[in-house]
Amino acid sequence: MRLLATVLGGLMVAGTVSWYLGWRPPAAWNPWAALDVRQPPNLLTAYKLSRLRDDPDLCRQALQISALRYREQADSPETARCPLRNVWRIDAGEARLSSSFLASCPLAVAYALFETHGLQPAAQRVFGQSVAQVDHLGSFACRNVYHREQGRLSQHATANALDISGFRLKDGQRIVLARDWQAGGAKAQFLREVRDAACESFSTVLGPDYNAAHANHFHLDAGRWQVCR
Repeated sequence: MRLLATVLGGLMVAGTVSWYLGWRPPAAWNPWAALDVRQPPNLLTAYKLSRLRDDPDLCRQALQISALRYREQADSPETARCPLRNVWRIDAGEARLSSSFLASCPLAVAYALFETHGLQPAAQRVFGQSVAQVDHLGSFACRNVYHREQGRLSQHATANALDISGFRLKDGQRIVLARDWQAGGAKAQFLREVRDAACESFSTVLGPDYNAAHANHFHLDAGRWQVCR
């Protein structure tokens, strides 16, 4: 984390100096340029995703050039236990979804990055075909971490996390984390490649290697902690 912060700080300083000297870095490496989901993630991605949290217009810019099908959702009342702001309903991406899900803007855009630059390329490398459907266990749930009665709220409480349980390939094959993570072979290889690729787009990625609570899914979120397990 300290090394990442140092590198990011250096990029910000370099960007500022370059701006005043009249040189404009490529948009992908310009901290102030809008995030372009057509470009692969880099060291500035986490910062650019964080800018979307409170800026619906900047969010709309990123979503419009993605492959996502989405609908804007009204903010919930301030009095709600888990108020939602700048939230979108994601109906599909390059692959269909087992059901639509609610997503904060950073989560929605991170999912678009992951699908384009991580998930689909991994499927092509391992199976020579695309993922047709992503199966998930949901996103928004107004609860604490690990369902504890007391403690901090989960990223799910702000629709900032998604739990993915498996995938269906174009030829109909199913890949299920609960069954295939430890099975060996192409499916296990694919799931590990997907986990590693997800770490490039999401802040936190937790799977079966993390603990028993995640034995049947990948937890993906766009929070402030950088964890890849």
